[in-house]
Amino acid sequence: MVREAKRDDLNEVLELYLNLHEKSIPASSKHLSATWNQIIMDENHHLIVNEVDGQIVSSCVCVIIPNLTRNVHPYAFIENVVTHSKYRGKGYATECLNYAKSIAKKQDCYKMMLLTGSKDQSTLSFYKNAGYNCTDKTAFIQWIDI
Repeated sequence: MVREAKRDDLNEVLELYLNLHEKSIPASSKHLSATWNQIIMDENHHLIVNEVDGQIVSSCVCVIIPNLTRNVHPYAFIENVVTHSKYRGKGYATECLNYAKSIAKKQDCYKMMLLTGSKDQSTLSFYKNAGYNCTDKTAFIQWIDI
């Protein structure tokens, strides 16, 4: 079942992120709680999860970004697309991306975009099959030391 994350999903989402690129779950802190509350309360920030048998197995984030160009149409940015390693290849992430697309359409977005650091051909093919292309734009990233 695909849905938006609820307040009590934090621990499961953090555990799922261990299948993304995280090495550990962050320690419980005021900063973590404040960040989670900000995400849950932000009407433009959609943390989408896919549950199987009551367990969150896949997720993505869809952020709607207000915009002054394109006749004042917003755009959607997709981030943190992840599926638990035991559940890959079953369409769960595609369902999350489709849910994100439905949000973007309801918000009258003119485009959706995402970045991936993966060079793995199966991952790139997954995004292409989901309707994304890698030819329209060139992405540049500047990492900030933290």
